[in-house]
Amino acid sequence: MNKWKKKQPATIKPFKRPTLAGDGLFGRAGFFLSRAITNIRQNVFVNVVTIGTITLALLIVSLFLLVFVNLESAAENWSERVQVTVYFDKELTTQDQSALREKIFALSGVSRVGYVSRSEALKRFRNRLKGQETLLEGVRPDILPTSFEISLKRSHRETASVENFVAALKKIPGITEVQYGEEWVRRFNLFLNFMRLLGALLGGFLVIAVIFIVSNTIKLTIYSRRDELDVMALVGATSFFIKAPFLLEGVIQGAIGSILSVVLLFGLYEAFLHNAGSFLTFNPATSGLGFLPLEYVGGLLLAGAMLGFIGSLTSLKRFINV
Repeated sequence: MNKWKKKQPATIKPFKRPTLAGDGLFGRAGFFLSRAITNIRQNVFVNVVTIGTITLALLIVSLFLLVFVNLESAAENWSERVQVTVYFDKELTTQDQSALREKIFALSGVSRVGYVSRSEALKRFRNRLKGQETLLEGVRPDILPTSFEISLKRSHRETASVENFVAALKKIPGITEVQYGEEWVRRFNLFLNFMRLLGALLGGFLVIAVIFIVSNTIKLTIYSRRDELDVMALVGATSFFIKAPFLLEGVIQGAIGSILSVVLLFGLYEAFLHNAGSFLTFNPATSGLGFLPLEYVGGLLLAGAMLGFIGSLTSLKRFINV
């Protein structure tokens, strides 16, 4: 009887998901990071192509940014030439100078006020005629006017601001003749506005192009492992579990690409400084050309990581429907 007794079915224990290292937020982050690094090691060629594309794209953007920053710096130096000159037909006493200075400084936008005496004006005139000083023989300082040279703050160097300042300046008693190079100021501000608009348009176009290129390049990485992703989705892996390593992988690729682009940019900058003197009429090393400020370098590094993240995110939306 006992041998014909039916065996009781074995009790099936419920499946318990293995815990990640440490589990929790840091455990999951460590797992996803290790998975992303493993993915990079397993697909070296595709990742090299992706990082190379990001590096080249960011190098183009950073080159444009370097040129734009130096143009802005040059424009800042040129804008310092925007000054208003007030002429007088007599020498001013110390009291007259102090009184006029106070009234001028009371106007908004004044940065510096310098008095030019007749003897100083003649000295400047002689310096401009170096080699032809004989033309000034017998010329006395009395024939030259005295003047106040007024420099304006950067925020008040626009055409409209300069015109408003000059109009207010002429209302001060004792001031009649004022010159500030109206046509030069107008053309200079038009040039600055054009350069800023051109920079914004080209910069925006380059950023969009870089995102498109990076997104399509990262797509190669995901496409090469599409079978693996399908299997993970079939066995019940969540959307976040599948996507997180790829998003981290994109961030790593973007960070590496941005670092390489900054290194290459610095190398090109140094090479230009040391070799451009042979084919340019000025020495770049002494002309005030500078490398990108630290905040711009930090912005490029952050932009690289963000580009990798955005590129991975847009590619995942197209390939993973989970």
